[in-house]
Amino acid sequence: MKNFIAIAALLCSVTFANAQQTVSADMFEKGLRRTDVQLLDVRTAREFKTGHLPNALQADFTNKEEFAHRVKSLDKSKPVFVYCLVGGRSGAAAKWLADNGFKDVTDLSGGINAWRAESKPIAGGEKVPQMRMDHYEQAISGSQWILVDVGAEWCPPCRKMAPVVKQFTEEKKIKILNVDGGNDTDVMKSINATELPTFILYRNGKEVWRKSGTVTPEEFRKAMK
Repeated sequence: MKNFIAIAALLCSVTFANAQQTVSADMFEKGLRRTDVQLLDVRTAREFKTGHLPNALQADFTNKEEFAHRVKSLDKSKPVFVYCLVGGRSGAAAKWLADNGFKDVTDLSGGINAWRAESKPIAGGEKVPQMRMDHYEQAISGSQWILVDVGAEWCPPCRKMAPVVKQFTEEKKIKILNVDGGNDTDVMKSINATELPTFILYRNGKEVWRKSGTVTPEEFRKAMK
């Protein structure tokens, strides 16, 4: 019996140890070739805009509320690869993820700085003009119904919502206006959209419904009644 308990304890400790690991840029890049990997940048949105790993999601680890909210959209059973600038925040984030039930977490040693030093591919960093408020106002007034989607490709819950939004807008045959949550900050401030994603329904130019976070197809449909 004692031997059984000792073996069980050893297996548990090995499982926990394997849940989190730190690897070099080369090993990190090799791991990203798997099709089921979820890649997470834990820097701030401002840092993310200066350049990031291709296909990365973003959740600021220094903003605990935002981080916890966004990682809810990740699959705990699939591997998560995390990185930051030099490795400090991502190491802490990897531990948090492992402690909160994520089964396979890999941290990039040296962060994106180590990745750049190896001349590995970087996405983003380009300056894109913001949407003008007059363009926004013209767009929402040009149709009986229009759905405004304030989100970003790198936002985990936004990416999770993408097929739901597509299904809803195609089903109801309504137009959609996408506001880039990482770029169109002036419009976001004007319409008081402080969380990603935020969805706003307009009818004849007037706001009739809004919700932040994830939304079910039923909630969308009910909003149009």
